[in-house]
Amino acid sequence: MADETSMNRAIPTLEDWQHWTLVMGRAQQMLMEFWTEQMKKGQPMPAWSPPAFGFGDQDAVSDPMALMSAGAQAWAKGLETWGKMLGGVTSPAEDAKEVKDRRFSAPEWRENPIFDAIRKSYLQISDQLLGTVDEIENVDPAAREKLRFATKSFVDAMSPSNFALTNPQVLKRTIETRGENLLKGLANMLKDIAAGQLTQTKPGAFEVGRNLATTPGKVIKQTPLYQLIQYTPTTPDVLKTPVVIFPPWINRFYILDLAPEKSFVKWCVDNGVSLFMVSWKSADETIADVGLDDYVLHGQVDAIDTIRDLLDVEAVHAIGYCVAGTTLAATLAYLRAKKQQKKVKSATFLTAQVDFAEAGDLKLFTGPEVMGLLEELTKEKGYLDGRYMAATFNLLRGRDLIWNYVVNNYLLGEEPAPFDLLHWNSDTTNLPAGWHRDYLETLYKGNKLAEKGGICVGGTPIDIDSVETPTYVQAGREDHIAPPQSVWKIMDHFAGPKRFVLAGSGHIAGVVNPPAAQKYQYWVNDQPCGTLQLFIDGAEERKGSWWPDWLEWIKAQDGETVKAGGARVPGKGKLKALEDAPGSYVKAR
Repeated sequence: MADETSMNRAIPTLEDWQHWTLVMGRAQQMLMEFWTEQMKKGQPMPAWSPPAFGFGDQDAVSDPMALMSAGAQAWAKGLETWGKMLGGVTSPAEDAKEVKDRRFSAPEWRENPIFDAIRKSYLQISDQLLGTVDEIENVDPAAREKLRFATKSFVDAMSPSNFALTNPQVLKRTIETRGENLLKGLANMLKDIAAGQLTQTKPGAFEVGRNLATTPGKVIKQTPLYQLIQYTPTTPDVLKTPVVIFPPWINRFYILDLAPEKSFVKWCVDNGVSLFMVSWKSADETIADVGLDDYVLHGQVDAIDTIRDLLDVEAVHAIGYCVAGTTLAATLAYLRAKKQQKKVKSATFLTAQVDFAEAGDLKLFTGPEVMGLLEELTKEKGYLDGRYMAATFNLLRGRDLIWNYVVNNYLLGEEPAPFDLLHWNSDTTNLPAGWHRDYLETLYKGNKLAEKGGICVGGTPIDIDSVETPTYVQAGREDHIAPPQSVWKIMDHFAGPKRFVLAGSGHIAGVVNPPAAQKYQYWVNDQPCGTLQLFIDGAEERKGSWWPDWLEWIKAQDGETVKAGGARVPGKGKLKALEDAPGSYVKAR
């Protein structure tokens, strides 16, 4: 009786054949239509074969569990072979240390013996592979870091969670939907290929000016390089000394003006800060030749002078985020060399680096092969398509920013959840090619900004060690782009009074952490500290956001207030309003 039942299950029904034939047919049609469209656009059609969903076997057609078992056991055998080669894993069933890992959060990874063995073996072998990097002898530190990054990228890519036949969630969904998830996933993948970018958030959920970057204000100046936004005050009085924010030109400025409850911009305005924002132009042919001098002289210095003249004040508080902080250091050193340092009353650096001796994983992307690729990608138009930079940043956190979406979007056929921060992350900005290469060569590789006279601005040699401007330095404890030990080096160079704050989380969440959210924490240490480790050893942990600490520090530099009228209102001074915030530069693609 059992044999007869097994035989019946092994024989596919006509309905089974018709359904899976239809699924494969639809997949082939989708691929043909996609490549036809690409050919119309001048893209070559690659060689391809009909997609193999793995349903050709009769057992698999009538009993999807047979497919699951066959694929999983094949993977387990492969892992066992890898383990024997490495000499550290003897059996897939051997206990592995528990790792909190979202990739294996589904209960099937532990409840099903096959998938439990796969999970344990994969984690063991991953540890073994990563461990061998540190055991290799006679390798210089730079080469070791490259090898470690490459190994980690390989390990993340080869996770069994990334493959349909070895992910129990995907198999379960395929059985439940009878393959519809794979078709939806294929459609999602083809859309992303056409767009040249991985989708990380629900399309259409966010729009700049509608539910992002909505803090009221006006664009009061426009140059070929930037727009200057002045925000509308919401308090009767404002700080006399205004604040100007220089966001990174590699991203859109509204990371600091997301939804109102997350907006640093709105929080500043609501706390009586007279606030300005620079919105950089996404590079095109018209600014393909700009360089460091332009971003310092025609960008930051020009904006500072514009605000000083508009409000008739001696100085501004300047904020530089990420690479704009690097440029702000050059600006401060230039003003110092020109004896104009009083134009900036204080400087705030958000996850910014001025000394790149310990710059982290991004330094791995400055080798000759990368520089050659950049040259090839930009030689025609003179600027770098921002999608390449986005892909680079995604690679730094491939597990979370690439493979997570491969599984969700392509294998499960799901639509990603709406997330304003990831919408911003995908909203790429083009970069001037020459300046981008020069930034990597001169700063990241050459570390010339850290040298006295290592670089010149407008023909003037600069020295960041001469900067005496009061400085607030914020770093992210888990920052993978600007590691805290690298950000700390500002403390080693600047000569003026400095306050260092180490925030919980990383490059973005460590900065965008509104007090109302009551998330994370930050550390301060009012004692003199010669190193980051000494700072950490004696630091006081404070719950929540560092924003109030920064505002208290700003007021300590100059707490004088004035009425929020006249030129303090956008468009009411000598500079008339050109358009409503957030302006047109931030919307240009």
